[in-house]
Amino acid sequence: MLISQIVAMASNRVIGDKGKIPWKIPGEQKMFKEITMGHAMIMGRKTYEAIGRALPGRTNIVVTRQKDYKAPDCLVVHDLDSALESCPSEENEAFIIGGGQIYDETMSSTDRVYLTVLPREVPGDTYFPEFSESEFNVIKSDFIDAVVPYHFYIYERKNGD
Repeated sequence: MLISQIVAMASNRVIGDKGKIPWKIPGEQKMFKEITMGHAMIMGRKTYEAIGRALPGRTNIVVTRQKDYKAPDCLVVHDLDSALESCPSEENEAFIIGGGQIYDETMSSTDRVYLTVLPREVPGDTYFPEFSESEFNVIKSDFIDAVVPYHFYIYERKNGD
């Protein structure tokens, strides 16, 4: 099973501010839905609470240290190993969808990164971690000239060659 991260960030690596995504990009959320539909999504509690509900058509897995935490229509687990074990047996690509701490903790085991970059700095309090781009091949690089323009990349981890 591939472990993939999917994230949108500003050029200064900001991904969130006060528990919210600090921008609205028409079309980007649709792309997120198309990429993740039918797959398992692993998220931290704060990311789940920012979304406010389970996203339909996907296995929603929430990671939290709170032992009695409830998230309707989601699997609630207490560590990343349990999250990965909770993915359906037929799953071929599980998505890490946030937040910053889970991105950081899973970066070393991530096979693929779907990265949207807004070409501007945005104030915020949550950041996407630095990662060694030399460990990845860029398999897709697009500039989306939309109402809010952005870059979209797919990075795939090199096979140690």
